[in-house]
Amino acid sequence: MDRFWSWLPEILAALAGFVALRRLAAAIGRTADARARPALWALAAWIAVGLILTLSRAAHRWPGWAWLEWIRGTAPLAAGGVLFAHGLFALWRRSAACDPRRRSFLRIVAGAVASGPPAAVAFGILVERLGARRLVVEMPVPELPEDLEGLRIVQLTDIHLGPFLGARELAWAVAMANEFRPHLAVVTGDLISAGNGSLQACLAELARLRAEAGVLGCHGNHEIYAGAEALATRLGSRWGLCFLRQQSRLLRFGRAALNVAGVDYQRRGRPYLRDAAELVHPGAVNLLLSHNPDVFPVAARLGFQLVLAGHTHGGQVNVEILGEHLNIARFWTPFVYGLYVNQRALLFVSRGLGTVGIPLRLGAPPEIVCLRLRRAANTAAKRESDDRCAIWS
Repeated sequence: MDRFWSWLPEILAALAGFVALRRLAAAIGRTADARARPALWALAAWIAVGLILTLSRAAHRWPGWAWLEWIRGTAPLAAGGVLFAHGLFALWRRSAACDPRRRSFLRIVAGAVASGPPAAVAFGILVERLGARRLVVEMPVPELPEDLEGLRIVQLTDIHLGPFLGARELAWAVAMANEFRPHLAVVTGDLISAGNGSLQACLAELARLRAEAGVLGCHGNHEIYAGAEALATRLGSRWGLCFLRQQSRLLRFGRAALNVAGVDYQRRGRPYLRDAAELVHPGAVNLLLSHNPDVFPVAARLGFQLVLAGHTHGGQVNVEILGEHLNIARFWTPFVYGLYVNQRALLFVSRGLGTVGIPLRLGAPPEIVCLRLRRAANTAAKRESDDRCAIWS
C-alpha cells in the first residue's frame, strides 16, 4: 500500500499525459493553420518525453541530470494546461449557438478563467516554491518542567535537495534557522528525492546548523527509496549530525531532561512504532521524531508528549474553499499540516522546504519552524507567523 501511494503522483501524471496527447493528436489533425502545427507538435513532444521519463523513473536512474527532472516535472503541468484549454475551447464553441449578448458574456468569462491557472502555476513555480517563511509555533506541554520553559527547537524537514531545490537555497534556510538561536535542531527526513548524488551536499549544509544540544534527526521514505539510510547515518555522524534509528538520546537542560527518540520511516499497512515503548524515558519529557505523522495516536498511547513530523508538504498544492483545505495529502492522512492534540500529547506537521513530483508549491509555502515549549497552563495552542519572509534568489 505504501508503495502505491509513492507511485500515485506518477500514475496521475501518466494519465494526464495520455489524455492530453490524445487531445493534441486530434487538434493537430483538425488544424488548418500551418503556423500552429509546430507549436502543437512541440507541446506533444514535451508531454511525451515527460511521460516516458515518468514511467521509466529516470530521476532514480540518472539523478545528476537535472534538466531531465525539469522536463519530467513540468510535463504534467503542460498536460493539465492542454486539458484545461480543451475544456475552455469547448465552452467557446458552445457559445457560438447562444444569442449575441450571452455569447459575449461567456467569452469574457472564458477569457478571465483562462488567465487564472497559468498565472497561479507561474506564481507557484517562480515565487511560492522559493519563498520560505520563518514560523514560530507555541507548544503548550502539560506539566512542563520549569527548566524547559521557552526551550526552542528548530525543525527542518522534506528538503529534497536536487533539481528543484539546490544547495544555495538550503544554505539560506539553514542561515534562517540559526537566527532563532535554537537550543536543539532536528531534521525529520527526506533529505533527497532520488539516488544519493545530492546526499553529501545536503549533509554539508545541514552541518552548518548551530544549536546548544546539537542536531538530531530521523529518516524519511525517500532515504529508503534511494537506499541511503545507512550512508546518511554514517556520513551524518562525520558532520556532527546524529540520525536516530530506533534510538533515543537524553538531553539535560538544567534540572530537567528532554528525551529525544527517532525512528525510521514507518510504512503504511504495517504496525506503527513496534518496540518503541522502550524508547520512552520515565521522568523526562519525551519527544519523538517520525517522518510519517500517522504514528501520532500510537505515539501518544506509548507516552510521547511531543511528536515532530513532515512527509505531507502541507499538500504542496493546497486550495482553500469555504474554510476547507483541498489537497492530495488528505487522501492518505488526517495529519496534513499544523498542530494537533491528542489528550496530553502534541503533534506538529511541517510543510518542509522542498517539492516532489512537480516543481510547484501553491497555498503551502516552504517553512523553517521554531517550536517553543510552554507550560500548558500558561498558553493556549496557537501558531504565529514570523513577520519575515525570504525569497531565495
